[in-house]
Amino acid sequence: MEILYVCHRLPFPPKRGGKIRPFNMIRHLSGRHRVTVASLARSESEAFEGKGLEEYADVLVGHVSEPWQTLRMVGRLPTRTPSSMGYFYSGELFEKVTQAVRERRFDLIFVHCSSVAQYVSDIVGIPKVLDFGDMDSQKWLVYSQVKKWPLSMGYLVEGTKLEQEERRLARQFDMCTCTTKKELETLNAYETGVSSDWFPNGVDAEFFKPDDVPYDSDLISFVGRMDYYPNQKCMMDFCGEVFPKILQRRPDTKLVIVGANPSKAIRELGAHPSVTVTGSVPDVRPYVRKSALMIAPLTIARGTQNKILESMAMGVPTVTSAVAADGVDAVPGEHLLVGKDVSDYVDKISRLLDQPEERRRFSESGRKRMLSNHDWSHSMTRMDGIIDRVLENFHRTTNSNQRVS
Repeated sequence: MEILYVCHRLPFPPKRGGKIRPFNMIRHLSGRHRVTVASLARSESEAFEGKGLEEYADVLVGHVSEPWQTLRMVGRLPTRTPSSMGYFYSGELFEKVTQAVRERRFDLIFVHCSSVAQYVSDIVGIPKVLDFGDMDSQKWLVYSQVKKWPLSMGYLVEGTKLEQEERRLARQFDMCTCTTKKELETLNAYETGVSSDWFPNGVDAEFFKPDDVPYDSDLISFVGRMDYYPNQKCMMDFCGEVFPKILQRRPDTKLVIVGANPSKAIRELGAHPSVTVTGSVPDVRPYVRKSALMIAPLTIARGTQNKILESMAMGVPTVTSAVAADGVDAVPGEHLLVGKDVSDYVDKISRLLDQPEERRRFSESGRKRMLSNHDWSHSMTRMDGIIDRVLENFHRTTNSNQRVS
């Protein structure tokens, strides 16, 4: 088949959450089909790095700059169009996509992320799949509840506008998908009448695997981009409320916060003698493997947290929040631990630090669950089945309409 794949970030190299899922889809699809990828690059360095994607697909790139995209966002404020749509719009990319559709006979259009569905939403005559991944509108609506005025109002307006746009866009595709059952519940609640399904994010369990280096029984780790508000908030809350109580029990406990672009407030956490803030590192794996456990106490989370999949795949037990655990196909208390409040986090973290056998149990069960339920081949098999259904239904409907006419 000829497949046009549209995504919001040039998905190479697959080093961050927004690039990992689309890259693995593209790599898989390119094994049996000819794939053309249409995406955005926000800098020359991103465009240069993205050339590695040409090993798997033809690549159409729209070059954009942050200042100009910000102006596009501002321009949408007085309109009914979400600002997100302005941020991810490129006239250059729109022209390239339009020309490609005009000149090539695509058998399928696959879109990852609703913000770039605008490039192909009006195209008819070709079966189309929209992979929302996460329902972004719901994240903005949560932000509106935790941010201060006037930002809270801005997020409320954007979340409301984006939810309406998600409903509208869904009706222009033949199938809509998400990363988790929880996200699918949100999508189905829109009652668009369009078929929907889900397939999980996977993890490269060979790349993220345990090693033989002894772990530090006093070390806790957190991994995530530290210019991302949910990561910032959870670490500020953890260091302010949970970690001091852990230190009261276990004064030698250490915390390492691993992630690019830490804000001033996050860097200041590193002033505490028991806290290290690394900033960007070439490889997060040594930090995670060295730790007794990884924490993900996020209070704002949609979809799948790749940090949890990767930690569990490396055999490092994870203590997380309920909302973050919702994005992982694992059983709390069996494959990972879920903290309910400050006292519960302290108890469960201390339990793993103090009891090597308990740590080993979660280490083994967590990795086993990743191998069985979050392997990329398992996820891609689900995706293939979804695509087959879309094509079958599309061609059956098309043939039926032709007979009637």
